[in-house]
Amino acid sequence: MSDHVIVERRMLEALVCPVTQAQLTWDPDRQELVSKAANLAFPVRDGIPIMLVSEARPLG
Repeated sequence: MSDHVIVERRMLEALVCPVTQAQLTWDPDRQELVSKAANLAFPVRDGIPIMLVSEARPLG
């Protein structure tokens, strides 16, 4: 794993849910940060986390 990927992953893991302030989990298959507490998934586009509730996908 490259240093860039490690740094990027650490940055993503440091983010919290903007709704609940709970920890997020990374879903590499969907390129999303998942908030189980808020039942939302926030997209990561071109390496940039989109932490807007209006852009989040509700979890089924």
